[in-house]
Amino acid sequence: MYQSKIAGVGSYVPENVVTNDDLAKIMDTSDEWIQERTGIKERRHIKKGDGNSTAIMGVKAAKIAIERAKIDKDDIDLIVFATLSPDYYFPGCGVQVQEMLDINTCPALDVRNQCSGFIYGLSTADQFIKTGMYKNVLVIGSENHSGGLDFTSRGRSVSVIFGDGAGAVVLTRSDHNGEGILSTHLHSEGKHALELSLKGPSTEHWVPEIIAENPQGDDIPYYPYMNGQFVFKNAIQRFSEVIMEGLKANGLEVKDIDMLIPHQANLRISQFVQQKFGLSDDQIFNNIQKYGNTTAASIPIALCEAWEKGKIKDEDVVVLAAFGSGFTWASAVISW
Repeated sequence: MYQSKIAGVGSYVPENVVTNDDLAKIMDTSDEWIQERTGIKERRHIKKGDGNSTAIMGVKAAKIAIERAKIDKDDIDLIVFATLSPDYYFPGCGVQVQEMLDINTCPALDVRNQCSGFIYGLSTADQFIKTGMYKNVLVIGSENHSGGLDFTSRGRSVSVIFGDGAGAVVLTRSDHNGEGILSTHLHSEGKHALELSLKGPSTEHWVPEIIAENPQGDDIPYYPYMNGQFVFKNAIQRFSEVIMEGLKANGLEVKDIDMLIPHQANLRISQFVQQKFGLSDDQIFNNIQKYGNTTAASIPIALCEAWEKGKIKDEDVVVLAAFGSGFTWASAVISW
């Protein structure tokens, strides 16, 4: 059985910076209120006419990752695209990326696991490489949240959290045992699915029907709903569990972690996990302060930025962990 490694990383965020003070101009909120609850100071939003979309941002991140992997685009054997905000209801963003990058015929699949989507996609790619079916897999996480948020005081508890952006990695077959993806661990608990959800539009709730049924109401199913306290409580529990699961599977201890990159859901969650495990500031990387929660894109954006800053070096033990809607949660343990 083969082993896979990350050969190239890339990321892209829109140029348009939206600060907490900018949001305070259009809804009942404040910089102090947002930072106290989330740790976020600003985020990036697609600006109308800037040429960006979920797929296009994914392509921009992918080009960087492919170049850094030192392979040709036509060496890509499979595209895995994780997002909750595709450009179209169908087809998925994977085939759009294939067309935009002018990649020869290859399979493309889309992963709909929201905040855990990138690790689910990474795990899927890892299995294909391990079995020998594919050699090079492009894994992308990309989100355009700003186009579907309620930017009124009614939606402030959710809308202040999310940002737009994309991250990508090229996963390739490794010639050296013991390097690369050591293990991935995936979980879900569907009984809590509606605690963090967007129920429409869907085949059950198309937009005209939703508008007709909710012309002035507060319960609008085409905006995201989040039971914040319940999600927070479950997140800190599952983050801790899945990190320890990954370490134990590889005979590692917390002290062996060189870099933990958690999904950037809420800075308070990351700080809780850091404190629980006794990690130093050099052992964990957060950038939610600048970009907000970019869901499936948050881990690859943070991974790319940490690597660019020299915080991840060869042979480092890197742990990725995520929790989100579904509920789903996941981790990956990597020998860089």
